[in-house]
Amino acid sequence: MNIVDMHCDALYKLQAGVGKVTFQDSEELDVNFEKMIAGGVKMQAFAIFLDPTTPVEQKWKKAIEQVNIYKQHILHRNGVIKPLRQWSDVALVPEEKIAAFLTLESVEPIGTDLRKLDQMLDYGVLSVGLTWNNANLAADGIEESRGAGLTDFGKAIVAKLNDRKVFTDVSHLSEKAFWDVMELADYPIASHSNAKAICPHHRNLSDEQIKALLEKDAMIHLVFYPLFTKETADTVYIEDLIAHIKHICDLGGVKNIGFGSDFDGIPYHIEGLEDCSKYPTLITELRKHFTEQEIKGFCYDNFVNHLPK
Repeated sequence: MNIVDMHCDALYKLQAGVGKVTFQDSEELDVNFEKMIAGGVKMQAFAIFLDPTTPVEQKWKKAIEQVNIYKQHILHRNGVIKPLRQWSDVALVPEEKIAAFLTLESVEPIGTDLRKLDQMLDYGVLSVGLTWNNANLAADGIEESRGAGLTDFGKAIVAKLNDRKVFTDVSHLSEKAFWDVMELADYPIASHSNAKAICPHHRNLSDEQIKALLEKDAMIHLVFYPLFTKETADTVYIEDLIAHIKHICDLGGVKNIGFGSDFDGIPYHIEGLEDCSKYPTLITELRKHFTEQEIKGFCYDNFVNHLPK
């Protein structure tokens, strides 16, 4: 079964382990080439993410380094991995190939320069989160106690993403910023978030937020981080993740569910979902609860049916 994964941090790990970690088969990576093949991953998002402590003057340089890692290490697979530069390219990827694209997790690297955002979009960034958990020049993140929404600069970024038919990602935003995005964005998406009703972590989405996303027919991609999956549990199992899927289905979202693993960005894993080669295990467990058509939707079809046009 084909898999779309809307979020991983392999570029961050490759940058940190330059010369030691290889995308082909390094065990240090949750997402590498061989594991993608084993897991049936047919479309993978690669996030550009910087450590929040990165000095301001180095952020653009570090982000461009990750773009170059993507070009030189991810795409250099004898033509097996095909880059997407716009969403219409999905239809052009042969069935036997794997599609890859970039996402931007926080706009801090662009500073105040929208031309740099255009440059990122030209490289093939197809989804943009305005901030990570912190506050920046565009918006407040979920861990900023002020809890403010979008700035004028943030609103200008959303307008740019609308014009370029690129997703605006709500996964790390403060609640006020979330609602601002929902008012302004033509293509909102949650790239890696779970349901707060099942696990009350502040990074998860409330039922009101989930319903707002569904009203705009937006995708919600479940994240595989145990901390966001089950409260106060030493070991988290796939069944615990399925509880989030069932909850979103109960709210009417069966055709809006996808996956955004956060592989390589999480320090520990759900039992049985340790890396992207384990997607078949997830599918086996899903078959205990859902029809084959519903599972195909969660894995691939829902996302493809919700691409910007």
